[in-house]
Amino acid sequence: MEPDKQLASPTTILLVDDDCTNLSVFGQYLAPFFELVIATSGQRALQLANGVPKPDLILLDIMMPRMDGYAVLTHLKANPNTQDTPVIFVTALNSDVEEERGLQLGAVDYIYKPCHLSILLARIRTQLELKKARDWLKNQNAFLEAEVERRNVENQQVHLQLLQSEKLAAIGQLAAGIAHEINNPIGFVTSNLNTLNTYLLDLFAVLDACETWLADHSIAPDALQKLLALEQQKDIDYLRGDIPQLIAESREGLLRVSNIVQDLKDFAHTGSNDWELADLHKGIDSTLNIICNELKNRCTIHKEYGDIPDIVCVPSQLNQVFMNLLLNAAQAIETQGDITIRTGHNDREVWVEISDNGQGIAPEHLTRLFEPFFTTKAIGKGTGLGLSISQNIIRKHGGRIEVNSNIGQGATFRAWLPIQRE
Repeated sequence: MEPDKQLASPTTILLVDDDCTNLSVFGQYLAPFFELVIATSGQRALQLANGVPKPDLILLDIMMPRMDGYAVLTHLKANPNTQDTPVIFVTALNSDVEEERGLQLGAVDYIYKPCHLSILLARIRTQLELKKARDWLKNQNAFLEAEVERRNVENQQVHLQLLQSEKLAAIGQLAAGIAHEINNPIGFVTSNLNTLNTYLLDLFAVLDACETWLADHSIAPDALQKLLALEQQKDIDYLRGDIPQLIAESREGLLRVSNIVQDLKDFAHTGSNDWELADLHKGIDSTLNIICNELKNRCTIHKEYGDIPDIVCVPSQLNQVFMNLLLNAAQAIETQGDITIRTGHNDREVWVEISDNGQGIAPEHLTRLFEPFFTTKAIGKGTGLGLSISQNIIRKHGGRIEVNSNIGQGATFRAWLPIQRE
């Protein structure tokens, strides 16, 4: 009979028997087909079964001194490293009770001595094929479980990104509604202030004319005294200086409200999730204005903008990245600190760098920063998704994020983005 080419080299059989004659007979017949390992006692069998490499199958005698085959099998099944190794009992115990006991302990087959060696070989091959199938199914199950877990994480990320996009879209719609509702009153209040300013200039002109006339004409002393007292009481000189200032401050307040609405619209990029040519500096500035309340009490913002070209991108998504990086930088600063925003470019890419002088990032955390749900913040202070979502957005744009940090010296995140979309 020709050796089994498929099972030859890598397939190892452990022969366990205290009878040297049995070992010699089985060994000579099986040696052309398998790599054989011999054990003459139960204790030695357990050592070899747990060794490296592990046997693919064990032929185990039952009647052995000190530790019989049943005890050996019990130990094998109790050890996670050997519990899946198939065991075939080959024994002179040929009663149904003994066979039932062996199978209940976990043996995959039970063969009586003396046996036909060709039948023994066939049963070994059958069990090896079954083991191969079980191992394949086990590996497939492990792969499928890992794939399901990976896809669950991806689905959660996609779901959260969709929620974030919906929130941005909702902000955009809200901003559009606010702009429509607020811009109208801003418009007529501004117009009224301009008209009021014109009216006041006319009134002051009349007062100036009256004062000139009074200086050139004589009137009753009592009437003049009353006019002077009224002018002093109403503090006309003060009103001449203060009213124009009040009107100017009111105009500035209305302009600020209008700018806030426009910044909100620019940040959310109302109604657009399309690729377009955009100015990153404008996006960064609108983002800073939106989150200024989160920054102003603890951070001083320094802008070191380079002369960068407009790039093809989805502005609302990049604004989300800027917001995540800026908020993380602010949260890394415990009391007071600085955040520096730098920009620059080369022939093919632009970069936006956000640095802080906060606590810094521990070396063991650097490799996990962009993992979904990984966070070093206290429970309830963060979801661990900001950097993961930011990295996905940058990758979607064909770019990358680099991070550099030292404990106690702050952190620097640099986002690289292609100028032209591939």
